[in-house]
Amino acid sequence: MANISKVIIVDGMSCNHCVNAVTEALSELDGVNGVQVNLTEKEVSVQFDSEKINDQKLFETIEEIGYDVIH
Repeated sequence: MANISKVIIVDGMSCNHCVNAVTEALSELDGVNGVQVNLTEKEVSVQFDSEKINDQKLFETIEEIGYDVIH
């Protein structure tokens, strides 16, 4: 198990609904152990097992629900 933490900058989040949508979508992924969203800073901190999921899948999941990941 290779648990790591990554901060992702996400554009388009503007309210608590956005926070809940991003948190829920990422939390449902196999291998994600925790999600914290800072709406003011537009940052999403994700703790995950890099043996089960990669950065690209995290980015795709956020983009699929309508937000932009700043690379």
